[in-house]
Amino acid sequence: MDYKNAGVDIEAGYQAVELMKKHIAGTMRKEVLSGIGGFSGAFSMDAFKNMEQPTLVSGTDGVGTKLKLAFEMDRHNTVGIDCVAMCVNDIACAGGEPLFFLDYIACGKNKPEKIAEIVSGVAEGCKQSGAALIGGETAEMPGFYPENEYDLAGFAVGIVDRKDMITGQTVTKGDVLVGIASSGVHSNGFSLVRKVFDIKKESLERTYESLDGKSLGDVLLTPTVIYVKALRSVKEGGVTIKGCCHITGGGFYENIPRMLPEGVRARIQTDSYPVPPIFDMLAKDGDIAGEVMYNTYNMGIGMLLAVDAADADRTVELVAQAGRQAYIIGEIDTGDKGITLE
Repeated sequence: MDYKNAGVDIEAGYQAVELMKKHIAGTMRKEVLSGIGGFSGAFSMDAFKNMEQPTLVSGTDGVGTKLKLAFEMDRHNTVGIDCVAMCVNDIACAGGEPLFFLDYIACGKNKPEKIAEIVSGVAEGCKQSGAALIGGETAEMPGFYPENEYDLAGFAVGIVDRKDMITGQTVTKGDVLVGIASSGVHSNGFSLVRKVFDIKKESLERTYESLDGKSLGDVLLTPTVIYVKALRSVKEGGVTIKGCCHITGGGFYENIPRMLPEGVRARIQTDSYPVPPIFDMLAKDGDIAGEVMYNTYNMGIGMLLAVDAADADRTVELVAQAGRQAYIIGEIDTGDKGITLE
């Protein structure tokens, strides 16, 4: 008896590392001091020592049950982008620059090509955000996960000068809310998605006119938008972001109040931007009330910024320069902390 007979193939692990190296190499930054395969990742802070108060910010998250669709369609090169996005977008919300990322993959059986495909998505997400992929772990856990399934999670660290942190404390009446478009459902609410739709491969491959001729699976597996460059463009354009909200699980109702101080309320005009058709389809097929939809999903807005009214149009322009679509969707009023949808 040996470890392989117990279900853990060490050689497959070595092969997976070799296959993923080419993807990881493309994420490197000059501050990275370690290579792949060490016990830890090392990252120099020399480039940031001139900040007045260099402050580390971090984020950790997973992809959730969206992975079930990846299993069914046997498509694994996009969920890594989701994993990175869920972490680095939270860092960007605080005004931080993502520095490095580590991933964790737990699987029932280590199939090197599949693991490398997953990591290719992680690497792509790191490239989009400017973070270096400096380490990770692939855990083969036979008997714990089914052979063809896995879980994927990650951890990111970023940096910001404390004076530049986005805290929401200066958000006040009259400020304007600028929403940056999502790519669809992103990575939250998929337990409900799987209750509404049949997620067998045949159903996922069916195309719909209402989805611009795309298949349901293609639309649902569309990766989460990474907003790091858009927020950087706004900052470098001279606009002060007073409050910032990454709209994830809990939708509008749970997330938007997190960027507000006491005594102010966000008023959102729901007809001020186009809602992606997947949300209409989901609400109709699942007989889901509008309030539940806005309490579960991003409804087409993945990141929300509060800026001075004089900066609103400029903010939309700067987001567009970074290749993203933004809309003026509301304003800040006095009242109990929370949101009003109009």
